Amino acid sequence: MTTENPSRPAFIITIDVEADDAWNDRTAVTTRNAAFLPRFQTLCERYGLRPTYLVDWTMARSPEFQQFGRSVIESDTAEIGMHLHAWTTPPIVPLTEADHRYKPFLMDYPEAVMAAKAETATRVLEDTFRITPVSHRAGRWMLDERYARILIDLGYLADCSVTPHVSWQGTTGAPGGRVQDYTRFPAEPYFVDPRAVDRPGDSPLLEVPMTIVRRPRGALTSRARALLPPGGTARRLVDGLLPDRLWLRPNGRNRRAMIGIARGARLCGRDHVEFMLHSSELMPGGSPYFRTRRSVENLYADMEALFAFAAPRFDGRTLAEYRARFAARAGLPSDHGSPPVPMTRRAER
Repeated sequence: MTTENPSRPAFIITIDVEADDAWNDRTAVTTRNAAFLPRFQTLCERYGLRPTYLVDWTMARSPEFQQFGRSVIESDTAEIGMHLHAWTTPPIVPLTEADHRYKPFLMDYPEAVMAAKAETATRVLEDTFRITPVSHRAGRWMLDERYARILIDLGYLADCSVTPHVSWQGTTGAPGGRVQDYTRFPAEPYFVDPRAVDRPGDSPLLEVPMTIVRRPRGALTSRARALLPPGGTARRLVDGLLPDRLWLRPNGRNRRAMIGIARGARLCGRDHVEFMLHSSELMPGGSPYFRTRRSVENLYADMEALFAFAAPRFDGRTLAEYRARFAARAGLPSDHGSPPVPMTRRAER
């Protein structure tokens, strides 16, 4: 168990809470992975860490997740925020002949539909858990200016969709749609300019970028990689074996790299690190990455090692808690939107 120490950098755990194996092309949506979250929560509590569960519409309607979510709210051991998969969140407005296969980004839709989907995803959390959700991550990491303005209008105060150093060129949503290139976005937290989300502004929405670092490459490897077409099988294979960007996200082979990222962030004076995982990755067969019980047990061993390293060196914070700390350190007035108490109950409208 850790003692809160505001002088330490923050260790932020974000979990995208979404349906089982959302990577597949099946039309059926199941939410069995909700049963695997209590074990993860117990692990976090053992090390005094406070996860933020970013919940999509399908999981918010799962009775098993509802029971879990209410328990962590009641015990004040975690935060619940919003995650949005546009192809499963009402209103359902088909963009392709098979949206379950193309998985359109929210920003593929007209702005009115974007706003309606974000409203639906927000209200289900409010109505189900009696909370004011203030934290968010875009489904499939795609954030643009329209999306940011919608979040601000709905009262969101923290977003964690930006993936520094990463271009999503080669990733597909609806055919003809635009993808985001985050290679020139800040890697440190900043208040978003809703007219240009790649630069700081004066909105109340704090962008808390995912922790991703570059790994130096030899010149020969870089040239060989550059000859491979983005999104192709050969390029994906090379990127998997020799990634030039390291994420604070477990993949079954990167325990030492994750601890190295955390250690490096602390030595460099970074104010936060952000860990992420999908809820379905905690269930054997719930994702393409952890298909067996053994692989999930190895995942837990990797997380235990990382959390044991982080607990005495970092301050465990939810996204809303980090947003409040960041605003206070910046000397911002209370009317800038700083949440007075995370997870407050919303008054009846």
